[in-house]
Amino acid sequence: MRIPQCRVHIRVLTVFLFATLLSLFAINTSAQEINGEALFKANCASCHHPTKDGTGPALKGVDGRVPSQEWLYKWVKNSAAVIASGDSYANDIYKKWNKTAMTAFQSLKNEEIDAIVEYVNSYSPPKPTGGGGGDTTDTEATQNGGGSTWLYALLTLVLLLAAFVLSQVNKMLNKNANDKLGLPTKKAIPFYRNKVYIALAAVLCFIGMGVYLSKGGVDMGRQKDYMPEQPIFYSHKVHAGINKINCQYCHSGAEKSKHAMVPSTNVCMNCHKQINEYTGDKEHPLYTAEGEKVNGTKEIQKLYKYAGWNPEKKDYNRDAEGNILATAIPWVKIHNLPDHVYFNHSLHVVSGKVACQQCHGNIEQMDEVKQHSELSMGWCINCHRETDVQFADNHYYSIFEKYHQEIKDGTRESVKVSDIGGLECQKCHY
Repeated sequence: MRIPQCRVHIRVLTVFLFATLLSLFAINTSAQEINGEALFKANCASCHHPTKDGTGPALKGVDGRVPSQEWLYKWVKNSAAVIASGDSYANDIYKKWNKTAMTAFQSLKNEEIDAIVEYVNSYSPPKPTGGGGGDTTDTEATQNGGGSTWLYALLTLVLLLAAFVLSQVNKMLNKNANDKLGLPTKKAIPFYRNKVYIALAAVLCFIGMGVYLSKGGVDMGRQKDYMPEQPIFYSHKVHAGINKINCQYCHSGAEKSKHAMVPSTNVCMNCHKQINEYTGDKEHPLYTAEGEKVNGTKEIQKLYKYAGWNPEKKDYNRDAEGNILATAIPWVKIHNLPDHVYFNHSLHVVSGKVACQQCHGNIEQMDEVKQHSELSMGWCINCHRETDVQFADNHYYSIFEKYHQEIKDGTRESVKVSDIGGLECQKCHY
């Protein structure tokens, strides 16, 4: 009578596992539905915001502004082609935004574009939490993203539990069969003394340690998310975001030099000779990454101390010989590349027309700046493989007559950076 009982247990277990797997499959199917928010953050957020103009226009309500849905699909997938066709609406946008052509997203499907439009149309600004006012994009991505990792973890636990239960049922069946035949049953060895389990645990530990060490070795020297404390709390969110100060006003070298350059104190004083207090505490309070409130006016006073400026006299403090009593602000450099790597800002900004946010993240939303990207060799190579060259009205690439002709003939849709030598070693190492 005990064997039928075990069969019942097996049937119950089978039904339970089948139902669990079905429910997990259903959850996973729903989790894999097109996620407009994730698509927006992966493809659009570096240049666009749903409700505020950035490098490109605010996207909320874009489907109601463009000529048609089909026009929107063509624009997103290849704006340069739409502009070249002589479309008046496309050319008006192109001129309005300083003749900066939008990156082509030919891999996006129409359904994915619809999902992005649906997300931006339903977007509402997040409510302030009173905590640190840094870059919220990564935090939101962590909270809303994560994909279905938890689902796979749950599935793994269910399968492990099923394996354990089945092994116990198998032992019980063997014992019942042996009892019926009058055969002795070997005493089960505890798992902590079982040589197979011990060997398996050792192998898993060895593999896990190897993965941990190799990952640590690969990441050695990289400083993604590096956010040092600066001598003055300078908020890019206030300056570049709220007050819309162009990046190149402070980092003038980005268009003309290899280095973007940290602005001199004089550049800061161009504005702060008149602006001697921070009045945005109510609308835009300042917080450190640790959540401590910052007094913006005191930070401006620190600037005056470094610059040698006397706000009461409206003049610089000078010594007996008339020299200004100023000291350089000891800013801490955040983005560092190895000495053997050559990177030219002007080549990317002027010739490549790469937006600042593509490498530095949503800098206009950061109070305290951190290193947004890996800046590793693999990261740069992938960018060169995936990024379309901005050929339209870009005289820098006029020498590539073959590619221009192929685009004109319709035999080529786009040119990647890798097509014009972007993967050659000498481009970055010489």
